[in-house]
Amino acid sequence: MDFILDDAPFSAQIADLTVAGWTGRDPAAIRHHIDELAAIGVAPPSAVPLYYRVSADLLTRAEKIQVVGEGTSGEVEPFLLAKDGELFIGLASDHTDRDLEAHSVALSKQACAKPVASVLWRFSEVADRLDALELRSWIKEDAASDWLIYQEGTLAAIRPLQDLVEGSGLDAARSAGMTSAMLCGTLGAKGGVRPAAAFRMELRDPARDRAIGHSYEIMTLPIIA
Repeated sequence: MDFILDDAPFSAQIADLTVAGWTGRDPAAIRHHIDELAAIGVAPPSAVPLYYRVSADLLTRAEKIQVVGEGTSGEVEPFLLAKDGELFIGLASDHTDRDLEAHSVALSKQACAKPVASVLWRFSEVADRLDALELRSWIKEDAASDWLIYQEGTLAAIRPLQDLVEGSGLDAARSAGMTSAMLCGTLGAKGGVRPAAAFRMELRDPARDRAIGHSYEIMTLPIIA
């Protein structure tokens, strides 16, 4: 997959992809996310956090993704990439099949593409201010709607990323020279988790007045029995 790093092309053949779940730092925030998913039939996790392995082929730069049925939605998440012993940070959406999630969270993660922004930053450049980085997402509830704020907060709401790196094995993969990636968890949804016609996301570094962004449309395919 091709990225942009330091305003130059940067290529990474990602071999392994992990989606970290239930990564809230505040127990009340974790409970909120568990409750909002329980409202749509999702069983609580066996432990927190959990690390779901999914196909690296799910990562996509596409501006349109296709999903089966009306019950999917996006989640803005920090994206970590380990390559050549170095760690990079970017932005992705853990687009998830909510109907399938009620049956199996692991399968629901595998069922949908994972849109990822093109720009990466060096992790070392932001390591001293990770908690100040801002995450936001917006949705269009239908094609004619205006953008509506859907998620908003800082990385202070998510477990320290270095802890997730170590817990997921990404750190070991980095040390071994493997090219691996991880989505690192999300924020609660304003108004509850729900499908949309389009999803927009941003990771902002206020200290340097820069941001990573990406948006995509969701094309729904019919469920054929």
